[in-house]
Amino acid sequence: VSAQSGYQVTLVDLNEQLLGKAVQSIQTSLERVAKKQLKDRPEEAKQLVSKTMANLATSQSAADAAKSADLVVEAVVENLELKRSLYRQLDSTAPAGCLRSLGKSAVPCKDTPGFIVNRLLVPYLTEAVRMLERGDATAEDIDTAMRLGAGHPMGPIELADYVGLDTTKFIMDGWHAKFPNVELFKPSDMLNKLVEEGRLGRKTGLGFYKWDSKGSKL
Repeated sequence: VSAQSGYQVTLVDLNEQLLGKAVQSIQTSLERVAKKQLKDRPEEAKQLVSKTMANLATSQSAADAAKSADLVVEAVVENLELKRSLYRQLDSTAPAGCLRSLGKSAVPCKDTPGFIVNRLLVPYLTEAVRMLERGDATAEDIDTAMRLGAGHPMGPIELADYVGLDTTKFIMDGWHAKFPNVELFKPSDMLNKLVEEGRLGRKTGLGFYKWDSKGSKL
């Protein structure tokens, strides 16, 4: 949206491959929107995509990217030390007037692990992984059961891939470190193994499922 509005936008990630996939995903989405909104004006649609993508750059260094930024939106995985490290970099390099955003909107609630959304969502995802780990059902059967039985648009195993297996792991690791006696927060060997192998889900093309370059499940 910012790039489409004429602002210079820099995407930052340590992984160059993921940056490439992110740019491709943005372009694909933009082309789809432009084609729909300007279906009778193909040349304008093409120009919109070209102009927007020209405002998009990538960097593997948050410190470098922040040097001339007016706004920084933090959206890293739920790893406290990583977030602290990032904000230390921003504090040392970003201009004094630069706005920092968490990319979130506040919802008042009691200060508990995961607050509302993650506290409900992440244990749901990891319990599905444990069910798969025990051999109770296949990934496909678990997802089908929750889509049909609970009316969810996406099953928990597919959703874990979509969210990012590393993100799910980091959240659970943080909770387990603080509450080691809570059974629900204990790590999953299967999840840990996939993350160690770099199978992070949709963003790497492989997790519990295989994903194509456009982010669709194969």
